[in-house]
Amino acid sequence: METRQLIPSVCNQGKGRRLFFPPRFSLGSYSPSFSQRSILPNMAAISAWFWNERFWLPHNVTWADLADPAPGVEYPKAGHLLSALPLALGIFAVRILFERFIAGPCAAALHIQVEKSRRATPNAVLEKVFTSITKSPDSRHLDGLSKQLDWEVRKVQRWFRQRRNQDKPSTHTKFCESMWRFVFYLCIFTYGMSVIWQSSWIWNTRQCWMNYPYQVLTSEMYRYYVIELAFYWSLMFSQFTDIQRKDFLIMFVHHLATISLISFSYVTNMVRVGSLTMAIHDSSDFLLEAAKLANYAKYQRICDILFVVFAICFFGTRLVIYPLWSIKSTVFESWEIIGPYPSWWLFCSLLMVLQVLHVIWSYLIARIALKAIMRGKVAKDVRSDIESSSDDETSSARRNTSSPKSENGTNGHLTGTKAWAQNHNS
Repeated sequence: METRQLIPSVCNQGKGRRLFFPPRFSLGSYSPSFSQRSILPNMAAISAWFWNERFWLPHNVTWADLADPAPGVEYPKAGHLLSALPLALGIFAVRILFERFIAGPCAAALHIQVEKSRRATPNAVLEKVFTSITKSPDSRHLDGLSKQLDWEVRKVQRWFRQRRNQDKPSTHTKFCESMWRFVFYLCIFTYGMSVIWQSSWIWNTRQCWMNYPYQVLTSEMYRYYVIELAFYWSLMFSQFTDIQRKDFLIMFVHHLATISLISFSYVTNMVRVGSLTMAIHDSSDFLLEAAKLANYAKYQRICDILFVVFAICFFGTRLVIYPLWSIKSTVFESWEIIGPYPSWWLFCSLLMVLQVLHVIWSYLIARIALKAIMRGKVAKDVRSDIESSSDDETSSARRNTSSPKSENGTNGHLTGTKAWAQNHNS
């Protein structure tokens, strides 16, 4: 195997083996105080345990082999990823400006105005029920509250309806959010493809592992990784200000897992197969956001066409290209070329878990799409009642008197799809 024949470690030369901190966390010329000297041995032990070469690197490769590359040669280092954090704050700031000065005027040009929802009359008793017990009380709760407040039942129902709608974002807000995501996903996909299109491993995935881990990091690949990582960090920040959804915790964990995968592949210098994986996942995300934009602008025919294109792209990239490129190359070709080692097993496991999620999402999207074709409508978006119709009871009444096509004003196509596809960009 190629890895077994790599250059010997300089750490093993001479008398004994010198103590080595991975260059990514070298202490340099730092001079600790007396109180800090007692902590440093423990930190050194923790660092040595965490960066254990036998876990992170192939056999016969050490951190020292990667510490001092030849002039003009750069290998990925964990310290490089720290630049993603300030960049994430910058992306978040750019997003705020984009939504205000670009997406907002575009929404106005499409006659999508900022909607002012009626606020519910302040009531301590009902607010406590709303926040602590239920947001949609049943008849038993309604009767009890009606007697307690000496209100009519319909008045209590109206208060809860207004209180629910009070927290729902307007179409204008959702349009601006989707437009930002559309622009970013399209730009990062275009840039990513420009980076890897001229590479050898896009046409021959065995090249992902030739001379591994001594694969030179180009400045273009570094920027691609850092920008992608920074964007997901910005999603972590903005999740607290974005449209609030019922799966807040699930998506938080999803973004965290994506950040972990990107960081893991970078630190272990699996950037070649990592770049393929990121490009595969970016290829369908901007199509979903484009379909949502058409939906919010009430261009239903365009929305339907974009949804079909998105579904085809999603199935093709997640169920065909991803397993044939990323998984096949990582599991089989790398086994043949460099052989397995502990972090390799972990990376393969994460890729397989991601594929299981792809199958689940594809099944759910296909089921919803089939319902849309057969019935002309889909079930309510179970992912988020925040993105359902603005007036639950009114919508129910309209569904009893209107045609299926007018349900939710979108024919249900995109609303159902968002339940499973939005933000899944791992």
